[in-house]
Amino acid sequence: ASLLEMEEKQITLDNLEKGADNPAFSSLGEERLYEECDGPRGESKEERRGEGRLSSYCRKALQPASKAKRFCKAHAKVLKMVVQGLLGVAYLCYFIAACWLNFQRALALVIMTAVVVFFTCWSFFKKHCGAKVLLLLSPVWKCFQKSWPWLKWLVWVALLGGLITWLALDTSRNPEQLISLAGFCFLVLFLFACSKHHGAVSWRAVFWGLGLEFLFGLFVLRTSPGVQAFQWLGDQIQYFLSYTTAGSSFVFGNTLIEEVFAFQTLPIVVFFSCVMSILYYLGVMQWLIVKISWLLQISMGTTPTETLSVAGNIFVGQTEAPLLIRPYLADMTRSEIHAVMTGGFSTIAGSVMGAYISFGIDAASLIAASVMAAPCALAMSKLVYPEVEESKFKGKASIRLSSGEEQNILEAASNGAAASVGLVANIAANLIAFLAVLEFINAALRWLGEMVDIEGLSFQVICSYVLMPVAFLMGADWADSPLVAELLGIKIFLNEFVAYQQLATYKKNRLSGLEEWDGSRKQWISERAESITTFALCGFANLSSIGIMLGGLASMVPQRKGDLASVVLRALLTGICVSMLNACLAGLLYVPTELGDCVTFLNTANFSSTSYTTYMCCKQLFASSVLENGTLSFTGPWAGVGDSVLCLTQCCGHYNHTSCIG
Repeated sequence: ASLLEMEEKQITLDNLEKGADNPAFSSLGEERLYEECDGPRGESKEERRGEGRLSSYCRKALQPASKAKRFCKAHAKVLKMVVQGLLGVAYLCYFIAACWLNFQRALALVIMTAVVVFFTCWSFFKKHCGAKVLLLLSPVWKCFQKSWPWLKWLVWVALLGGLITWLALDTSRNPEQLISLAGFCFLVLFLFACSKHHGAVSWRAVFWGLGLEFLFGLFVLRTSPGVQAFQWLGDQIQYFLSYTTAGSSFVFGNTLIEEVFAFQTLPIVVFFSCVMSILYYLGVMQWLIVKISWLLQISMGTTPTETLSVAGNIFVGQTEAPLLIRPYLADMTRSEIHAVMTGGFSTIAGSVMGAYISFGIDAASLIAASVMAAPCALAMSKLVYPEVEESKFKGKASIRLSSGEEQNILEAASNGAAASVGLVANIAANLIAFLAVLEFINAALRWLGEMVDIEGLSFQVICSYVLMPVAFLMGADWADSPLVAELLGIKIFLNEFVAYQQLATYKKNRLSGLEEWDGSRKQWISERAESITTFALCGFANLSSIGIMLGGLASMVPQRKGDLASVVLRALLTGICVSMLNACLAGLLYVPTELGDCVTFLNTANFSSTSYTTYMCCKQLFASSVLENGTLSFTGPWAGVGDSVLCLTQCCGHYNHTSCIG
């Protein structure tokens, strides 16, 4: 009997799903508790009479709780709506107050609220009216399908004509953009030449992928809303990452985090990993990935598995994104596996992006490069390794996303921070190893060069010569091409972390107003070359990543080791070219910044320190000065300016020029 009683009281998952809870709050449980309060049935009347007062207290205490429990269960939906309504009204009051007090300050809140309201309304509309709308539009859809065979050619001709017209008008002002366009076309043709099955290429996926990449780049780099939105987003990420200082300064102290790279940059990886883990627990990342993959899937015609993985690579690393589709990896075709690998090689993880931003790399460019790489990676993957097998996931409506096993948000945060320890150690170890190996290689090359009277031979010099044509085709000036090629070589043969560090040094030199040339050595590259290089370096495509990719995927599907090894080199080459295609597009869409009024700037400038604007304005002043027969005169905007000689003297105090002699 006692065993049966224990079985009745046991709570199972099945009971919880059906709504059963603690038996103490059920009617049966109440009776049992009343019996327990009344005491065992075998007790005498005197003992029971003595405990009568206690039993009445028990009944009085349990009755309100029981009634409240039954009321909440009976009116659960109504209570939920009431609570949600109260929270909505409270937020509405807060929103109105924020907009009333300072609308400009609340603009970000307005945009976020508008996005949430739009998707909430869309979800509600799709759930309750989607089927009816589809039924109403079915005749139109059937008519469209009948007309599509000839209509699609009309659309393609219109799009091609519009693109050619826009390029002709746009490049007429900046002819150097045509070089980037030529580089873009060359890379696509090169990848087509490397295709596994030339006749099986899905041109729909290729053209839609490149089109989405171009449209997104156009929005981010050319339109005012896109530039402002991504600049704002980049600034917010920088502010957000600055909160890392609170934790790292407490652990390491202010001196270390200000002077030592490891304590300054690597804690950002820990913080970012923690935040990403929380967002995964809350379902925010899954929602974003699903929306992006839906857009790519319906436009490019790719399968859900490969599309989800590539979309996930925008936010997470090359070994984390395949975890989203881990149950399906064993049944994926070689073309789909190639797409998964290409997505991993073409993008960077959000955690290391935070580290690059802390170097001083432009945050908006890094975010844009990661998002643009997703459609381009899918397109180029289908160009290099087209689908020739029958995919099990073709036409599948949806793929179930795997999620974490954390029980609450605190566990998610803790797991995210703990998981980053390995990544931080890996970054630190790789930096120590690769920089040491690079120094050894340079020492060996210098020794070999000196044997045949070649001075200054190094790995960077070799890369600058070998990859200089590629850097020039991406859109860098010929003078900047050796340095850009050097960074490309470091990224491909070592890793992008070291390359971004060197790029940050060049950017710092430019912003601090150093002279462009120090003898025969160039100290920085132009803003255009910086933008192109930022896009070209944004990806995990380097030789050391081959082992990381194979190790990560082989641990998930050990039975596919042979297939993984057979496609990894093609995926690496495709990933390298995807980053270069993004760089070509950045060069094509780059708009040079206006220098401004140098006369006003130099007349009001404090020459105790220099900046990039100071250098450029002094350079303009030097070009405007004419020294003839010992007489100094000025032309252009400096003609007739009274303080021209004073400004020239100040510029000569920082920079060397023939006008400064005497």
